[in-house]
Amino acid sequence: MKKILFKNGIVVNSKKCFTADVLIEGEKIKKIGKNIKVAGSQCVAPTRVGSQVQVIDCKGKYIFPGFIDGHTHFDLSVAGTTTIDDFQSGTKAAVSGGTTTIIDYGTQYKGETLKEGLKNWLDKAKDGVSSDFGVHMSISDLTDKAKSEIKDMIKEGVTSFKLYTTYDIKLNDDDMLSALTEIAKCKGITGVHCENDGIIKELRANVKGEDNKRVISHALTRPAVAEADCVNRLAYMSNITGAAFLAVHVTCEEALNEVKIAKKRGYKVYGETCPQYLYFDDSVYKKSFAEASKYVCAPPIRKKKDINALWKALKDGSIDIVSTDHCSFTKEQKALGKDDFRKIPGGLNGVEQRGILLFDAALNKKITIERMCVLLSENPAKLFGLWHRKGFIKEGYDADLVIIDPKNSTTLNLKNQVSKSDYCAFEGKKLKGKIERVFLRGMQVVDENKNIVEKHGKYIKRKIYKDLK
Repeated sequence: MKKILFKNGIVVNSKKCFTADVLIEGEKIKKIGKNIKVAGSQCVAPTRVGSQVQVIDCKGKYIFPGFIDGHTHFDLSVAGTTTIDDFQSGTKAAVSGGTTTIIDYGTQYKGETLKEGLKNWLDKAKDGVSSDFGVHMSISDLTDKAKSEIKDMIKEGVTSFKLYTTYDIKLNDDDMLSALTEIAKCKGITGVHCENDGIIKELRANVKGEDNKRVISHALTRPAVAEADCVNRLAYMSNITGAAFLAVHVTCEEALNEVKIAKKRGYKVYGETCPQYLYFDDSVYKKSFAEASKYVCAPPIRKKKDINALWKALKDGSIDIVSTDHCSFTKEQKALGKDDFRKIPGGLNGVEQRGILLFDAALNKKITIERMCVLLSENPAKLFGLWHRKGFIKEGYDADLVIIDPKNSTTLNLKNQVSKSDYCAFEGKKLKGKIERVFLRGMQVVDENKNIVEKHGKYIKRKIYKDLK
């Protein structure tokens, strides 16, 4: 069985960074410690085959557990088009940036059973994936059949669900409560897209004339209060039903405050945000249509005060995970809304940029290296039922490892992007650190940001979530 020995790396976990060796054997982490000796070891290039033991010098470099992105949308139909990244290109992009596991939002559309929805999503990955993956199940049609199938989803390793308070797949309050109740019985966790549909519809109905062509109308008609209102309501609903509730893509101080209040009350409420809300403000919507439309997503990008509040929340634990909501399009697809902002497909890419963005933030003291590990690896593993095998550098766990060189640098741009989108949302951003190598279950799949092995990923059945306390 193939062995790889990582020498003198800076191993990262939630509590501390420490210098150690890491030995992997086959797909698992075999041993962690000082001065590990392995018979027959020799220092060779990690991509070379034939040697029984490889030794990789990691002195001065960080060894992270593989990152987990619990919020992607691959091959998703949106606004009359389909995201440009499917499971093949999306997972290739993910792993190039150190994300060794993604969990995509599968959808049960109207008239389908949950089992049909899951099968449809698993079929999307049948041609091969480059990262490991799981599926959340979005419930849009809460029939008696669907309610009875929630326990079947758990048996299939689908232990997390998604509900919407807006769009044509939203649930009304009665069905929302009923769904939360059934999911709670099975000890699942529910992510909810929180925006008040009534507020959005009323504001959008009143946009007239040239304002229909202004991208800023997107942000003005999806205000922070619409998000905060639903976070508040879902926190109460989840507590009534005993459900665990994840407020996905928290964008603003108002919604964040509702998460904080719920946590103080002892509710099982968790918060997620995304890079676009940490790095951009609503001035992006005041640019030309071609530029502004790239940043249309829902909820929209907010104000500078919200950026500051979110970074503070990453430090103090009010926000528990950073995912991407990767939902990528081309410029041509975005242009579908050039005459009506409502028709711009919402979403942007980021699955491959998230890791190095947060590493740069850690080196710049916005968060600690340890906190980065919590946000990208440990907490997602706990919330999404991967805690038994991923998210931690522990003996017996999957050998999902990300080697980052802090003395090197990265420039984000379209030229280096793996996603099929024809623009990079973070174009030209210069960052400290470079992802040097990525290993997925013991196999090196990325070398110097380049994918060297594809389709090594597989479907992972997940366990029940763990509380973060």
